[in-house]
Amino acid sequence: MSDNKKVDYITLGQALKKYDLVATGGAAKALIINGEVFVDEVVDTRRGRKLYGGEVIRVGTHKVVVEHGHHKP
Repeated sequence: MSDNKKVDYITLGQALKKYDLVATGGAAKALIINGEVFVDEVVDTRRGRKLYGGEVIRVGTHKVVVEHGHHKP
C-alpha cells in the first residue's frame, strides 16, 4: 500500500524547515515559542498552524511566501 498522501496545507514548523529558515524542528519550535516568527506580519506562536499557500512568513529579515498546492505530510 502506498503512503503518498498529500495534504492541502503545511504547518508553520514544517514550513520553516522547508524554506530553510531553520535547520531543525527544535530550532523552529524555539523561534515560534519565543515570538520571533511572523505570518502575514503578525506574530504567530502556533507551531501547528496550517498554512494553505500565499502566506508570508518572516523570521528576522528573511521572508518567504508559502507555495499553493499539495504538501507532503
